[in-house]
Amino acid sequence: MKKRITARSVLAIALLYCTAAGCIDPIPADEDSRTEDQAEYGPTLAEIAGLLAELPLEQEHIKEIHDAVSASSANGYDEEYTMSNLFANPGAGVGDEHLQLKSEAEYDKPLSSLIREHLVSRIGTKAAGPSGITVGSEEDVERYIGLLASSDIQVYWPFSENWSGGDNIPIITYDPEDESSTNIGYRLRRDMTGATEIETVVVDEQMAEKYPVWVVNRNSDEGHLSLDMIRKLYPGWTLEGGEIVINPSKASGTKTGTSGEISGKSLTLQDFTMYRNYDTWFAGASEFFIKCGAVENFTASTEAELQLYSPSITDFMIVVKRSQVGETLPFKVVLFSDWTGQVENCAFMIIEDDGGKQTSWKCTAVVKIASKSYGFEVDLPFRTRDDIVWRGSLSRRYLEAHNGVRENFGDVAVTFAIEEY
Repeated sequence: MKKRITARSVLAIALLYCTAAGCIDPIPADEDSRTEDQAEYGPTLAEIAGLLAELPLEQEHIKEIHDAVSASSANGYDEEYTMSNLFANPGAGVGDEHLQLKSEAEYDKPLSSLIREHLVSRIGTKAAGPSGITVGSEEDVERYIGLLASSDIQVYWPFSENWSGGDNIPIITYDPEDESSTNIGYRLRRDMTGATEIETVVVDEQMAEKYPVWVVNRNSDEGHLSLDMIRKLYPGWTLEGGEIVINPSKASGTKTGTSGEISGKSLTLQDFTMYRNYDTWFAGASEFFIKCGAVENFTASTEAELQLYSPSITDFMIVVKRSQVGETLPFKVVLFSDWTGQVENCAFMIIEDDGGKQTSWKCTAVVKIASKSYGFEVDLPFRTRDDIVWRGSLSRRYLEAHNGVRENFGDVAVTFAIEEY
């Protein structure tokens, strides 16, 4: 989740701008079309962290956020709770909307109600507390909530799997969006009377590993289907006419076995290992896109038959959490379900998503007919600010020689396998 906007030194934005100046247009979802003025008039990360710190949070609210980040994680995303879900579907994780799931949890007073009540209580008062929010009317409150619910802001809970319950409120901080490794955070303490006081502390990743920390940051992976989501939406199936293959398509094949059943070979990615995090811990997990291009089920015997084929592109997202650095994660995803003996090489690219404008890498996949090699141009898409972890051509000879062997590709390692079915 690495959408970047120029960091502002201000910690608060007044909501009175909706009166004389009229309503402000919603902030565009595309970061490249977001202007400086629009970034200034929308809720800031620092402001929302301060707002959460001002709330009279209880055990139920901590559980709501933990339910949501756990659901996101189970769907193959980071440990995140988007503001859109917080207001529309309390306790739901990223990806639940694709599954058309409503959160099963019931909350007596969800976090959305607590936020609305707190903002209403501030009507007509001077700015106070770390958020610095001032509101002039209930109309201002509803407008502010609308801006927040439609924004890309979320609560990220790193190392949430270590939480064992309890009513200690996590430290609340935000992504400074300047690649810093530390930032201020708000620790909420209750005194002997039960009243809450806010203490300002310095937060780093080591603290987040030992003590629950909520980071207010921005979401950038919600619009993509994770590999886990693809498997849930299309169990045991190949996307019709699409680019993503997740299991061998046994309706096709290259040869017939002794039993009369169709059989063939598939090129698979068995596992994935990340050796370093690519972004500051405030931004969350690393989102890798695996892209592979080749000519699938190629059995042409003449040059004229080349016109019947075009390259296939496999393109899917893998989210690796910060706690999973150095851990080998099993995936066993099929890159190409029909890997014939005539396919000489494929184009392969791994990127770590950082956004930017759409571009592509033009490369070549090679097939062989009657001892002659022919190339197919393949366009593998990526964006201008993405980290290119590795890209190049993988030959059949290499893949066969390293079948089932984990190999390093930049700062990650993968295991390819050619499997018969």
